[in-house]
Amino acid sequence: MEQVAFIVWRESVEALLVVGILYSWLRASPEGRRGLPWLWGGVGAGLLLAGALALVLLGVSSWLSDQGQEWFQALMALAACGLVVQMVVWMRAHGRGLKRELESGASERVGDDHWWGLLALVMIAVAREGSETVVFLYGTVLSSQASGDVGAMALAGAGGFSAALLTFWLLQLGGRIITWRRFFKLTEILLLLLAGALLVSATDRLISLDVLPTLMDPVWDTSWLLGTESGLGKILADFAGYRAYPALSQLLIWLAYWCVVAWMLRRASRAAVPASSGRAKTPVAA
Repeated sequence: MEQVAFIVWRESVEALLVVGILYSWLRASPEGRRGLPWLWGGVGAGLLLAGALALVLLGVSSWLSDQGQEWFQALMALAACGLVVQMVVWMRAHGRGLKRELESGASERVGDDHWWGLLALVMIAVAREGSETVVFLYGTVLSSQASGDVGAMALAGAGGFSAALLTFWLLQLGGRIITWRRFFKLTEILLLLLAGALLVSATDRLISLDVLPTLMDPVWDTSWLLGTESGLGKILADFAGYRAYPALSQLLIWLAYWCVVAWMLRRASRAAVPASSGRAKTPVAA
């Protein structure tokens, strides 16, 4: 359940950042205030799209056979892993210019009185975060083989969203301890660890389907030192892909994942250097 709360918290903060930037910008002028209903309309439309995706995923899952379920769960875990990495890399490359890009896009629509364009801009932004949340949650719950306690998951999600509201408020204060830069640095690491855990979970299922060879199973056995049933071992298994007795193929894939991620982040950082030289600062870089 801690994964559910973390994912909802992180994705909600990012969505609140986008909506907050546009809301503040629109309120700054009489012309912009006319677009506030369109802003909230875009938020609602984005949430509806994310909800539709959730229904589609549930429907597809219910139609599959037992083996099909295993394939679907493995593919969802891989998709969630890929989305996490893509989001982190995108934020590393574009985070500093996010505010400027959003305000520029909104300015064009306000100047031309294209309020439908503003609604579409917000809808796409919110739907993107919402759909990522749906895929992350679906892949995480399936990969962790959760018991299906809907009430507990809903409570964890509500707690994550409440924490996101508090986090957003604290970050808006512009304090020296919690800043947007530190927030994204910390959650970047946690998200990449979680993506690695999803990848390892997918390899578990692919091995069980005899698609992925083990090569050597296990490479080691540390269950006597740190088991994965409870406590710290379970947290590391859920958030970082720790296995007490991993197969060699899992270990090689996990190592390759971190090598590729490090290379992608280095490229994204280099691409972000020109954006950081501008005078305009965004909340992310505060």
